[in-house]
Amino acid sequence: MEKHLTVDELEAGLENILRSPKDNGVLDMIVRRPQVEEREVLTEGKLDMVEGLEGDNWKIRGSTKTANNSAHPEMQINIMNSRVIDLVANGKDRWHLAGDQLFIDMDLSDENLPAGTKLSIGEAVLEVTPIPHSGCKKFTARFGLEAMKFVNSPLRKELHLRGINAKVVQAGSIRTGDTVKKL
Repeated sequence: MEKHLTVDELEAGLENILRSPKDNGVLDMIVRRPQVEEREVLTEGKLDMVEGLEGDNWKIRGSTKTANNSAHPEMQINIMNSRVIDLVANGKDRWHLAGDQLFIDMDLSDENLPAGTKLSIGEAVLEVTPIPHSGCKKFTARFGLEAMKFVNSPLRKELHLRGINAKVVQAGSIRTGDTVKKL
């Protein structure tokens, strides 16, 4: 069993998180979820306007946030700040457990990336959507209750420490190491 961080350990990492780049970030990891509870770490992927991340289960898994439980179009791509996941996961080998598809070193705060902001990554363009992204029971089980409280406190929600949702507005290939630019 992995050791979960304490409140003090999490708080000590906040200063580093707040130094995340505002404009030109880096795509540090791509994770495809072919089935529930399955993860594939990719060096490259293709973002599609209909399918999301090709090979990911977003579309077939659906959402409880839609009337007919179909995939939510504004929750197509889940993005998390690399510095946050590195802190709560206690190392890169556990990042994929968060369940997000893209991990980028960039300030994901409301102030920096409000809903409607477009991000270019490789050949693709994403648009930040207003649907909040918050931790769930799985996040708590994997990273601990303190990590859940850390990312979901009122201040941290403005910073989007748990991450943001986005949709693909221009299809294209992406690769680990690509620059992420605000358009």
